[in-house]
Formats: sequence, C-alpha cells, structure tokens
Amino acid sequence: ATAMQMLKHGFLPDVISSDVHLTSIGGPAYNMLVTMSKFLKLGVPLKEVIRAGTINPAGAVRAQDRGTLKPGLLGDATVLEIERGKFTFVDVVGETMESDEQLACRGIVLGGRWWHG
Repeated sequence: ATAMQMLKHGFLPDVISSDVHLTSIGGPAYNMLVTMSKFLKLGVPLKEVIRAGTINPAGAVRAQDRGTLKPGLLGDATVLEIERGKFTFVDVVGETMESDEQLACRGIVLGGRWWHG
C-alpha cells in the first residue's frame, strides 16, 4: 500500500534492491527479478525498473564501471524476458498482488562467457 501511494504521487524508486537476507530469501523477496517484477506490476515503466536495478545502484556506490554497457567497461549483462502467465507477488506484511507477467532470466554474460538462465 505504501509503494502504491508513493507511485500514485509520482515518486518513483531511485534504486531497486532485492533486500534478500536470511528471513526473506524464502519469500517474500526471493530474488532481484521478483522484486523488479513487483514494481512492473505497480505500473513503473520497464525502462525505469531496469534503470533502478542497474545503473542507479552502481552510481550510488560509485561503481562507474558497472550497470551499463558502455564501450570499454566490464560488459557483464543479464538477458531478461517478460514471461507471461499467472503470478502472485507477496509483500513483507502479507499483502498479495496478482500479475500476468514477470521478469525472467534467459542468460547471463559474465567475464565474456555466456551462461544460460
């Protein structure tokens, strides 16, 4: 409810983080893609979700060589797809949202090597 009110008033997240730790890795956070998918469901445009999960956090910790595919930098990347289906997202207080899409990993480029997702 808090995130919905903030978005309703035009306050987009600067940074999206999974906040995965001992008490959330088994839910409701699970992983970064679930967290990013929740913001998609809340109406944040895909471009802004990707920005808040990549270049913005890198900039926040002054890691200018990460979060972007600019020539000469690391070039690590995650290949994502919007997966269609029926998904239920749960927040930390147990509220649920139903969605017909979520982000899914289809592969990763790490250190110049392709890894299937």
